[in-house]
Amino acid sequence: MAVVKELIRTEENGTISFGDYELGQKSKLSDYQHQGDIYKVKTFKEITKLERNGMFVYESVPGTAVFHLEQDGATMSFTVEGPEDAQITVEMEADTEYEVFIDGTSTGKMKTNLGGKLSFSAELGNAAAVEVKIIKC
Repeated sequence: MAVVKELIRTEENGTISFGDYELGQKSKLSDYQHQGDIYKVKTFKEITKLERNGMFVYESVPGTAVFHLEQDGATMSFTVEGPEDAQITVEMEADTEYEVFIDGTSTGKMKTNLGGKLSFSAELGNAAAVEVKIIKC
């Protein structure tokens, strides 16, 4: 398994990767600039959280490592890994229906709440990284 030792980085394809679930104590990096936005990451073994321009983007309990996060108006995709199963919450459009795919398999359609939060579980642990794709219906 891999982690993002620098806490957050820009990949060659323009996506971002973040999170280090191996840390024993909270670490954070603020004011990371990427494509005109300012990111802040907080991560350690118990939680990983990402904010963009002061707004919530991603949170996992326990902490995870996220690779190649990409988001536009209708989709969000990333690869996630961690030492154990994780509860993941992402920010999408409020009061909207999305279909969540994990490793290419649909987990069903879910509707965000009025705050735009969408939560789901990912089976991690001994398995390799899991691909997540969230598509607006």
